[in-house]
Amino acid sequence: MEGNMRSLSIIVFSLFFSWLLAFPFQGQILLALAAKHGIDSYSLAFGSTAAHFAGLFISGFLVKTMGAAKRLMLFSIVFCIGGSLLFFLPPSMLWYVSLVLMSFLSGACVAAWGFYFKKFTPSNERIKTAADALIYSNILMIVINASAILLSPYLGLTLSMLMLATAFFLQLRLPGNSKKDMENRIQETKKDINPAKPLGFLCLFIAVITINSGLMYQVVNPAFAHHKWLVSWYWAVPYIIALFIVRNLPPKTNRNYMLYIGIAMIGLSFIGFMMFDRSAPSYLFIDTLMLGACGVYDLFWWSILGEMLDFHDNPAKILGIGLSANVLGVLTGGMLGSIITASGIKNLSPSVLALVIVFIILVLLPLLHRHLSNLLKNHAFLTALNEMTPIRQEETIDCFTTTGILTERESEIAALLLKGRTYKMIAVELYLSENTIKTHIKNIYSKFNVQSKSELIGLLMQKKPYINK
Repeated sequence: MEGNMRSLSIIVFSLFFSWLLAFPFQGQILLALAAKHGIDSYSLAFGSTAAHFAGLFISGFLVKTMGAAKRLMLFSIVFCIGGSLLFFLPPSMLWYVSLVLMSFLSGACVAAWGFYFKKFTPSNERIKTAADALIYSNILMIVINASAILLSPYLGLTLSMLMLATAFFLQLRLPGNSKKDMENRIQETKKDINPAKPLGFLCLFIAVITINSGLMYQVVNPAFAHHKWLVSWYWAVPYIIALFIVRNLPPKTNRNYMLYIGIAMIGLSFIGFMMFDRSAPSYLFIDTLMLGACGVYDLFWWSILGEMLDFHDNPAKILGIGLSANVLGVLTGGMLGSIITASGIKNLSPSVLALVIVFIILVLLPLLHRHLSNLLKNHAFLTALNEMTPIRQEETIDCFTTTGILTERESEIAALLLKGRTYKMIAVELYLSENTIKTHIKNIYSKFNVQSKSELIGLLMQKKPYINK
């Protein structure tokens, strides 16, 4: 049953996301309609992208249960179908209003999908779910784009609306509650791990590296627009291939190395853009490197965000904020590319700026990797502890806390802490003040030379083989 729900949730996301990529999020349908009616596509694309950023960022503050997530997704899909219909009419202010509202709701909808992402996919499998969702949505997007570019933007728009309609009917089959009572104990244990710092650092990294994507939308893509047939279908092919390769790498593969490869590919693509002409072979070389790199690092942070979902009781907030950093980078890159192109500043081109960004990323990457490695290592320890039987867990904790390092009271408090009790719960259970508990825990951390509960659990799990002896 869980496997069926996992597959169904992937299909729903892929159908909805293909509409998003092909239409409001700087999609080919939007660009083709703007060209057909002689409208400035940049203003349309900028407004829709900004609204999408807002929807992603805000969603987690508004949607707090799976039931609310389901209602939001159903409403958003219906609204987006209605809003898309307006684009069969001549251009008017309704176009702009509808585009902004659809983009906002689509961002909220993508973030809300985090509830299904978390519930139906185990933490160690989320990279595969993310890859499948992105692969399927991009394949569907290619079909829609080719229809819009080669045949008619209205045909592409019709196909994208069919994707939305199918997503609506399949979404009805997904559950509307999260059965939180089955997850409370695990979340009680994990909630002392605050994901704010690693999430903030990850968002900074995402925003910086995705500036290159914004530059690509604004500068690289238009330079090859005359290869209409080739661009209509090949654009996302390297992205899909890269996702498939990374998805099927051995689990022990160092993702840090994959990021270095992706960043090198971006640098080479922009060097190629500066050196080569605007022929079809040049496009194949540049697009293959650039979109292949995008596939590598997109799946990297999708998988990291997927693993972070276990550290917060609202997955929409983690996924929404993380992906909003991606959109922020696209916005920033687009604005920079537009400013540079319009100003005609000598000795500065979007490609030069992109290469500067690549070097900045190379400096940031080791620091990012160290922070995230510590986070994920602690997560592995927490998972292993929670997967023990209650009797085995109690034996392991009691053996660890009664080694003679701690006083009797400290051993008692450490055991309760490791079993998932909060400071307040321990204080009530032992008839002590919360400040007294905090003082004892500070001393416990000092004696074990750790600084947090997650590090204490990590130490416990590292010593477990010796405990078993």
